[in-house]
Amino acid sequence: MTDPTARRLSLAETAAGVFSRSRWLIAVAIACIATAVWVEESRSKLVLTSAGVVFSMIAVIAASIVAFAQFSARRLRRQVLAIVEHDAAPTFCTDFEGEILFQNRAAELRFGKQGRQSLPRAMAGLFANPAAVMFRLQSRAGRGGASREDVVTRRGHARLSVHRIGRRQFLWRLEEMMERGDAAGSVSNMHLPMMIASKSGTVVFMNDALRMIVKGRPKTLDRVFLNLPIRSGEEAMISTPDGPIRTMVAEIAGSGDRREIYLLPVSDGDGQDLNDQDALFENLPVALVRISSTGLVEAANQLGRDYLGLSAEEQPAFGSIVGGLGRPVGDWITDTLAGRADGRPEVLRASRRKEDRFFQISLRRVSTRGTPQVFAVLNDATDLKTMEAQVVQSQKMLAIGQLAGGIAHDFNNLLTAITGHCDLLLLRRDENDPDYADLIQVQQNTNRAASLVRQLLAFSRKQILLPEVIDLPDILSDLSHLLNRLVGERVLVEQAWNEELDYIRADRRQFEQVLMNLVVNARDAMPDGGRIWIEAENCTLPEALHRDQAVVPAGKYVIVQVRDEGMGIPAERMPKIFEPFFTTKGPGEGTGLGLSTAYGIVKQTGGYIFVDSVVGAGTTFSLYFPALDYGPEVPKDGSLAGASRRVAAGSGHFCEPGGVVLLVEDEAPVRAFAARALRLHGYEVIEADSGDEALRKLADPLLRIDVIVSDVIMPGVDGPTWVREALKTRDAVRVVFVSGYAEDAFSEVYEGIPNSAFLPKPFSLAELTSMVRGQIH
Repeated sequence: MTDPTARRLSLAETAAGVFSRSRWLIAVAIACIATAVWVEESRSKLVLTSAGVVFSMIAVIAASIVAFAQFSARRLRRQVLAIVEHDAAPTFCTDFEGEILFQNRAAELRFGKQGRQSLPRAMAGLFANPAAVMFRLQSRAGRGGASREDVVTRRGHARLSVHRIGRRQFLWRLEEMMERGDAAGSVSNMHLPMMIASKSGTVVFMNDALRMIVKGRPKTLDRVFLNLPIRSGEEAMISTPDGPIRTMVAEIAGSGDRREIYLLPVSDGDGQDLNDQDALFENLPVALVRISSTGLVEAANQLGRDYLGLSAEEQPAFGSIVGGLGRPVGDWITDTLAGRADGRPEVLRASRRKEDRFFQISLRRVSTRGTPQVFAVLNDATDLKTMEAQVVQSQKMLAIGQLAGGIAHDFNNLLTAITGHCDLLLLRRDENDPDYADLIQVQQNTNRAASLVRQLLAFSRKQILLPEVIDLPDILSDLSHLLNRLVGERVLVEQAWNEELDYIRADRRQFEQVLMNLVVNARDAMPDGGRIWIEAENCTLPEALHRDQAVVPAGKYVIVQVRDEGMGIPAERMPKIFEPFFTTKGPGEGTGLGLSTAYGIVKQTGGYIFVDSVVGAGTTFSLYFPALDYGPEVPKDGSLAGASRRVAAGSGHFCEPGGVVLLVEDEAPVRAFAARALRLHGYEVIEADSGDEALRKLADPLLRIDVIVSDVIMPGVDGPTWVREALKTRDAVRVVFVSGYAEDAFSEVYEGIPNSAFLPKPFSLAELTSMVRGQIH
């Protein structure tokens, strides 16, 4: 019943109230006219006559309005009842006291003709305490016009709704919902004892088989079971007038937080079961497997066979159809038979299924006609296992990233020492020196090692990026020749992009590295040749994109796709492709860092990377970069916009003495090289191996310091912390921070420190001296 309809019916009743009052108006009008007849004074006669006429007109108008309103209400009520007459759901119309005034055909077929009976009495056998439920619903409908509530019935559950008609009448509608093909109705006649309970432990249904055992209708679970809580797959004792009976509990989740509890037969050793289990469990909605003392599958019901991929005739070893326990399944069965098992369920994988299906399996020892056996209760845990695997994978990627960052930091310290001392040796030798070529080889291989470390830092998202506004068509055009050389003659690289492609913000060099890594990866997936497509387009996400445990916020993006027609990536390898050092190539054919580097660079840039692959058809990598609403800035003086604070390498020539440097570095080899390099260039160097020692040296007011060169990550007090303390009394001193991590990994830490610059490790002699010179001058 809609609100306008209810208002119209209410208006009719209000009009009826007005009509009852209009009778008084007629009486007053008659009295006025009668009085006017007997009054002799002409002025009073006129007044009384006029008043009588006015009251009469008002009464006539009110009576007309009332008649029209009552006619409209009767017509509307007839329309409503005509509509619900053919409704498939049982519908009743009652008065304020609940007496049935009308019932449609569906209600007559479902409940019979009720005459003037009350509605709660008509539904007494359908659900518990109907009078209380209907009083609650009618009270809500009286206040708000309508109400509804879901109730548990013996057939499943039903939705009872009520609408107020006028002021004192209500329209009721009952929608019954049968579940699992009327499962509750079928188990009512099942020989296997079962019940349906609410989450709070209230028994809302019990079939005839269980009522015969417990000799009654218990209202709560504690009246059925001797010990609570009960767990699926475990034995429990049920209370009966003839004494406790041991049974096995099998529970599945029903709708609306209901618990469907089935009681499986368990013998006490004398061969007397609750029922003949071979005739009972075949169609049970719980997966069951009966296992012999030798570990063979003796029987499985229909659902159990479907779960495990078994036929009705075969009897394989249970350990051959499930796996992943971490020890032989046969030992688990033996421990269960001997009573040594702790009873905890285990999550195992079904070995015969092509797709990954996991089941939580509980084993319980039973005795059938004196023969010990094991019952296995299976619950599908595939979704749970998938979610667990995703969480583990996410944690593993995070841990690998942290490990890669830590390793890269340590390697950068070593490479700084090697590069620095190599530069010191090269200062004293020219190209004619017999050791010159060897030193150049050391320097070149150190640079290669530094490149490998940069890839590790890129994966851990701690690489040093120099972002700028870039135009993708320019980059793709510039890379075209290089990419064609990379892939060789048997592979063709095709490029396509929108003419009005938006700008993005990224490190140009690293973005090119990402594209090259993806193209080389695509080339290797096509040993017999093929095509690689590089495509770019604008994209607007109207809402957030949820994919692969990532959430891409709504907004404008530029999508870059690298697509090949190679062999594809098997599903079981997809979760590992972004892990560092994971490769399917042979020894010496790859480092396993190509995709992990691309992953790290894209994530650090603020983008997202996804992969789609079909075995035998090809693979597509999709890169999402936030689109910019502006282009690159071109300063008036023609210099490059957004230049980095990192100073380019110097010439390495000696300079005049220029100042005092306080060098704070905990790694002795790095400190030794840096001190020698600075002294060779004319600087006075004061060394310290920690922030605490540096503060003690600065406590001398006579000590003059021009530049502080400090590592960021050190044992004890870190670099930014002790520098802030030092600048309280020496605010004019300039600072150079050095670190094996990227600048943005801790830029917030030293943000606000005036006159500070950053120099990443590994750095050369020329880079160090150039940076210090730039700070001083």
